[in-house]
Amino acid sequence: MLISATVPPPTPATVWLGRGRHTGPAAPDVLRGHLQELKDAGTLLDFVELPDADTAEGELAFEARWLLPEDITVRARLNLTEWSGRGQEWTLVAEAERSWDARWPSPVTMFWPWDTDSAWGHETVTGLRFLDTNPLPADDKELRRTLRGALRDTWTVPLVVHEAMTPDERGRRSLVPLLPPGLHHRVVELRAAPHQLRTVNWALKEFGVEVPRGGALVLPGSPALDGYDPDDFSVRSVFLDGSHPTEVLDAVRRFAALARPLPEGGDAALTLLREQWRLLTPQEELARARELIAMYKEALEAMTQSRDLYREAAEQAHEALTYYREAAAEAGDPGPSRPQSKRGGSSFQPFQQLGRTLERFKESTKGKGLVPVIPHPAKSAQEPADAGAAPDAPASSDATSR
Repeated sequence: MLISATVPPPTPATVWLGRGRHTGPAAPDVLRGHLQELKDAGTLLDFVELPDADTAEGELAFEARWLLPEDITVRARLNLTEWSGRGQEWTLVAEAERSWDARWPSPVTMFWPWDTDSAWGHETVTGLRFLDTNPLPADDKELRRTLRGALRDTWTVPLVVHEAMTPDERGRRSLVPLLPPGLHHRVVELRAAPHQLRTVNWALKEFGVEVPRGGALVLPGSPALDGYDPDDFSVRSVFLDGSHPTEVLDAVRRFAALARPLPEGGDAALTLLREQWRLLTPQEELARARELIAMYKEALEAMTQSRDLYREAAEQAHEALTYYREAAAEAGDPGPSRPQSKRGGSSFQPFQQLGRTLERFKESTKGKGLVPVIPHPAKSAQEPADAGAAPDAPASSDATSR
């Protein structure tokens, strides 16, 4: 029997998802300090660190709320868990009151402070850095491992750029900061040196894509997203001279706009944000209290209805039992109870008793030689007073002898 793989639900249009790794110490202190700084500046409406009772063991969680233009509220939650290596992994989920716009600020900037050596700005699977160029490893085996890891990571958008020639200082700058702010911490840029093109395309061959010489390619992911066509997301020429690479940036924006399923672990993170949100406004607390009251009222009504139904059923059973006992007392033998016939039940018992009485009377008369005679009405009127003597009876033997 074939079992179909579970298809993850699609990512809602209102949701922003990000994940990374903090490789340094004191990650919780960095978060607390930055959140407090933004709240004091009025950038954040409020934030809270959730108590241990609301998080899993060895996990910290922070919630924050801020306003976007047109008074659009964003709620976000960052979970911090221990990493198997040195440091911690973070997962960030933000949801707005309408579809997410890539021009809005990245939710990451509301939790983490940015500087060139930020310890938190590493992608989780391969350890590549956000908002920076990531040269592919010189070792072929490590290069292939890095590319496969980038393809497997469904949380990021990997972009591979081939340097046709060694770029100058301006060409070595990352292209990601030129993208809309909402993509800054979702896109990871990998750079292939001029001599690495053949190795790169050999590693990507099994996925049916290749990087043009001196160009760029947005990797399809594994599995590839619906609607992905390599020709639509590859650029033939990228000039790494500080000019604005319009074609590359457009390809990345179009790829990021494709409908995609929730990444692994994204469904659970989104559920935590929606169902265990603790940073409530007074209006939200009032609405939640009303919801709880309505829920308790509904449960109480259901319990009351069940109790009434149970009581009604018990009364009906009691009435049926009383009726049965009264019927049995009226129709039954006052003597010791006897097993009832399956055929007749309690209603057949009086007829059985009458039949047994008649049988006993018949047997007693048969033994005495008596046969009951039913008198005829017309004849009984002419009979003499002494019905026991026959009128035409012959004289006895004693009269004849006399």
